[in-house]
Amino acid sequence: MQKLLKNGRLVDAADFGNDDALGQFLRQPSRFRSWVSADDASNYPAQAGRYLLYVSYACPWAHRTLIVRRLKKLEGVIPVSVVHPVMGPESWHFGDCDGCAADPLFGARQLYEVYQRAAPDYSGNVTVPVLFDRETGTIVNNESSEIIRMFNGAFDAFGDPAVDLYPEPLRPAIDAINREVYANVNNGVYRAGFAGTQAAYEAAFDALFATLERLEQRLAGQRYLVGDVITEADWRLFTTLVRFDAVYYLHFKCNLRRLSDYPNLWNYTRDLYQQPGIAETVRLDHIKQHYYRSHPQLNPRGIVPKGPELDFDRPHDRLRLAADAPELGM
Repeated sequence: MQKLLKNGRLVDAADFGNDDALGQFLRQPSRFRSWVSADDASNYPAQAGRYLLYVSYACPWAHRTLIVRRLKKLEGVIPVSVVHPVMGPESWHFGDCDGCAADPLFGARQLYEVYQRAAPDYSGNVTVPVLFDRETGTIVNNESSEIIRMFNGAFDAFGDPAVDLYPEPLRPAIDAINREVYANVNNGVYRAGFAGTQAAYEAAFDALFATLERLEQRLAGQRYLVGDVITEADWRLFTTLVRFDAVYYLHFKCNLRRLSDYPNLWNYTRDLYQQPGIAETVRLDHIKQHYYRSHPQLNPRGIVPKGPELDFDRPHDRLRLAADAPELGM
């Protein structure tokens, strides 16, 4: 069972109530919501080396931050510490594995120790990503949607200002598609997988596949979600799609169709995967180990499927929609 912190002490997730009276999965809100700014006007000014990003390659929410960090060329500005993909009895932890990295700040064994250092009386989820400030010794933010916005704009003095994943003219369209994708796809697969009743599962399932069908139709006439340019909306969707056939289809019982059964979505996912630098952020070994071995209520024996075969490097057909659209990261 997942562990949370309650007044600084570990408790079972059930103590917080992870579903409602109808059995619907409820995601707890992120608690650290401060912002890094591009100037010295805030308590958290952008500075090279000041902040550390705790992530898991397995987690789709953390994956967003790794992608934006890569596209903005911030690898030398914001170092990362990577937790073990398999949750232990005390949730996310640091350990030996290919791609894992120890906690360089405190030598913590468990991620909850980092939360306790930031707020000894903290109550809430122990999640990734975590953006930690070395100077003040606290967590700045643990909400992925806000961290990627900071990476996109606040660190332009250190990264690549030519890449803008949230351009002002497109913000209303980006925000609108983000709302739908978050509710029915990003969080929708979890609402299906962790549903407490048949009715709650079926409602989440139906909303998920209705939205995937709308996205399939949307992508029939344009290369990306808001036209010919890649935005944060695409990367927010991508991190769910790239996991879909490997884990959500089977493990979360999202099995009406595979991603590969949607021609536009499948080609679109490969288009994004093949953007420079993105493939190295996708660790299917971490993803499969995490999901199939961290949820004993769904997979009691922790057996990890060998399949499916997924070839994200296979050529895609998306150039036909916007042959002159620039590739990111060139």
